[in-house]
Amino acid sequence: MSLFREKERAELKGRRILMAEDVFINAEIMKQLITIREAEIDHAESGRIALEMFEESPVGHYDVILMDVRMPEMDGLEATEAIRKLNSQDAKTIPIIAMTANAFDEDVQRSLQVGMDAHLTKPVESERLYQTLEELIWEYDTKK
Repeated sequence: MSLFREKERAELKGRRILMAEDVFINAEIMKQLITIREAEIDHAESGRIALEMFEESPVGHYDVILMDVRMPEMDGLEATEAIRKLNSQDAKTIPIIAMTANAFDEDVQRSLQVGMDAHLTKPVESERLYQTLEELIWEYDTKK
């Protein structure tokens, strides 16, 4: 018997994911991983575009945001801070997951400080991605 209880997890099928990723091949890989689980994914090529897409979407449209940290124009940290400051019902609570090659403790802490909920290191391992998405979406659903 384990002392650690497995977290509840939501199914990804039918979920809407917003992904900010400036590298085309990385975006294509993530799209394939997400669509395998029958979720929908919208791709933003920068943090600024992700911010605009989220801001223009109806409340509850997206279930989670995958945010690359290092992007030109507006990086993922700036975009996350801007999303969290929006005057929208879900802007403060939607799960935002950092995706970055930076795996140092200070990088993880900085992601959390700006309002991200989790930190995935690239290249992203598919099972870790699914687990993180499923757990955070389940938590988000229970707070609605």
